[in-house]
Amino acid sequence: MAVRLPDALKSEKEAIGEEETKAVLSLFKATVEKVNQHRSKEGEALEKDFVHRLTQLTELLEEVKTLDPERKAKVKEKLNAALEQLEADIDRNRFEQELIYYLEKYDITEEKVRLANHIDYFKEIMGQQQPNGKKLGFIAQEMGREINTIGSKANHAGLQKIVVQMKDELEKVKEQLLNVL
Repeated sequence: MAVRLPDALKSEKEAIGEEETKAVLSLFKATVEKVNQHRSKEGEALEKDFVHRLTQLTELLEEVKTLDPERKAKVKEKLNAALEQLEADIDRNRFEQELIYYLEKYDITEEKVRLANHIDYFKEIMGQQQPNGKKLGFIAQEMGREINTIGSKANHAGLQKIVVQMKDELEKVKEQLLNVL
């Protein structure tokens, strides 16, 4: 209905002149340049933060590697102590097979290696010039899987504390990745 009113679609504005067009384009170019400079500075700050967080994760992974032999020895010791308390006659060969299976089930060597590789790959992709925000997000997700698996297999209070710290650092990485295109 309103469209039928007289002069409803008529505009009284004049087209802008050449001088005004040049001024608007100049202002637009300057604005885009400032935005790009800001993005570049923000990118540098993010890179610095990522490097710091990845260094923290690497150091925590080294702590995991240091504690892992102690953890394995404690598990073996617990199992042997439980065996000693059993009053039943036990086939030692069968027990050793079960012990090996149990220790392999809780072995975190594979997760430690993969986590280290994911950290290295994150750094490699971060160094590339093209936009890689999504790829970095996927790598961070894989890092989280490895950290969670280490945590679920840990069965050791010291390792559990380290896993919590690793998750905290990784969460900070993921939060910052939301700022990456």
